[in-house]
Amino acid sequence: MAATFIFHLSQHGVFNEDEMRFYAAEVILGLEHMHRRYIVYRDLKPANILLDEHGHVRISDLGLACDFSKKKPHASVGTHGYMAPEVLSKQTAYDSSADWFSFGCMLYKLLKGHSPFRQHKTKDKHEIDRMTLTMNVELPDSFSKELKDLLEGLLQREIYNRLGCKGRGSDEVKEHPFFTGLDWQQVYMQKYTPPLIPPRGEVNAADAFDIGSFDEEDTKGIKLTEADQDLYKNFPLTISERWQNEVAETVLETINLETDKLEQKKKAKQKARFNDDEKESDCILHGYIKKLGGPFVSAWQTRYAKLFPNRLELHPESGQSKPELIFMDQIEEVSQDLITVKGEQCVQLKVSKGDTKIVLTNPDEIGLKEWSLSLRSAHKCSHELLGSMARKAGKIYGTSDRDKILYWGVGRPMEIKGNPSFIVCNSFSDLGLAIDLLGYRTVRSVGPVELT
Repeated sequence: MAATFIFHLSQHGVFNEDEMRFYAAEVILGLEHMHRRYIVYRDLKPANILLDEHGHVRISDLGLACDFSKKKPHASVGTHGYMAPEVLSKQTAYDSSADWFSFGCMLYKLLKGHSPFRQHKTKDKHEIDRMTLTMNVELPDSFSKELKDLLEGLLQREIYNRLGCKGRGSDEVKEHPFFTGLDWQQVYMQKYTPPLIPPRGEVNAADAFDIGSFDEEDTKGIKLTEADQDLYKNFPLTISERWQNEVAETVLETINLETDKLEQKKKAKQKARFNDDEKESDCILHGYIKKLGGPFVSAWQTRYAKLFPNRLELHPESGQSKPELIFMDQIEEVSQDLITVKGEQCVQLKVSKGDTKIVLTNPDEIGLKEWSLSLRSAHKCSHELLGSMARKAGKIYGTSDRDKILYWGVGRPMEIKGNPSFIVCNSFSDLGLAIDLLGYRTVRSVGPVELT
């Protein structure tokens, strides 16, 4: 086996469209082979593409490959600049869709010499990830119309818009106009002439940034001597499909099972603690949901939610920090119907503060509908209660003059007008703030709060 694409880029320079088409076609067949066996590669990049002694493609390093036949992975693994948005969005499950995004990034590098999200050779991983999640790739005018359309299709942030992810997998990519004229059977039989034949016996990498992470404890201090080099020179290596399948079905499955067990054990422990907390409370509904948040509001974040008659609490999954509190009087509207956001069915809460919107979802359709119904019911009851308090204040204290009642919160601007006789609030914190602003020293609380 000869050098990687990275080495050839450093020696040969970038490839033209015809050369790139040859390599792209052979990589597509490799991805097709894995995806049909429900394996997502997760680390497609030039550094992992080898050329054999005849110049044909060999996909190497399946260390991050994962079986998604029974359960989709959600770990954020891979190489920055090639990872798909759904892979960067932690706790978001994905499948072969991730490989098609990485494939688009790899093709761009073969043509331009760098990832579309690694401009000016920056090595700031956070900046690369930010650009991947937010930046629209600008393609050079030198690219053909068909090439631009191919890359735009592969680099779609939304999975349901991405080429290769609309239901027909690799066939969608193979049928793209950029590959018009290719005989895919001839590609499979390796009948097309490779653009270049690698020098025999050379294995190199041009950039350590593009090499995956290794365990330093396992590699520290290891040096290859001349005797080692002589031993490995011209060493033939053939990995049978049977052995590859055995690795995928045993080693990788075992690793995934152990990780899943640890995650389930952690969640069960947290859920038991939350259940104990709610046994004696007035909690209407509680359980795990996902909230759209994170940098640029682009990632689904897992939260343990608790719905009470007057508020919604969103607890971080770790359970260590304070929960986010959303009071019912801050909510102007709960969406009547489920809406689609980032390919997921969601409930949307319109909050008066800052005119923001809170988007919640649940992988379980029945559970999501239960949250939607309970949120709408709690919101309606809360506002009806606030309205009845205002009417009751007039009857008890003999006033029907609405100008003498201060509605604090309830979706209205929090400002003092006139000289109110009563305050109608939804929480003691709002009540305390109103009293501080009014400057009253004595408060008698009987039903609605009367100021004296």
